Amino acid sequence: MTTDVDVDLVLDFLNTIDVEDGTDVLGDLVGWHAWLSAHGLTAADVTPVRDARTALRAAVGEPGSAAPGLSAQVTVSLDTGTPRLVAGDVVGAVLAAASRLVVLGEWDRIKICPADDCRWAFFDRSRNHSRTWCSMRVCGNREKARTWRERARG
Repeated sequence: MTTDVDVDLVLDFLNTIDVEDGTDVLGDLVGWHAWLSAHGLTAADVTPVRDARTALRAAVGEPGSAAPGLSAQVTVSLDTGTPRLVAGDVVGAVLAAASRLVVLGEWDRIKICPADDCRWAFFDRSRNHSRTWCSMRVCGNREKARTWRERARG
């Protein structure tokens, strides 16, 4: 599995909730099963999946969130001559992907947009890991304009 595949899985999982649109894939059984199918994953119960999403969003810096403890069953397989992490469900697969990002030093690039009306998870591809907004054209511009207006009023 490549880094991009891991990044995509983690971001897709974190973004199953969309603050701006007010939607939650985990709240829609048909949508959730379609999401699982699209990613080739399984899940027996949505409650631990919600807990995992909450914990991971808090771990990457969602404002106002506390990271609860989280664990999943993941095994190491050596059946192809190369060690790989194998998970039995969606929580394990996402945690395995996140663990690979940690090992590669890429975990700190997963971030949550600080805009109250966005909160979208994104991967910071900037050279110095300093990106703040999911999109400078949308959230960053909106926040900078808001800050400028406040300074101009005062």
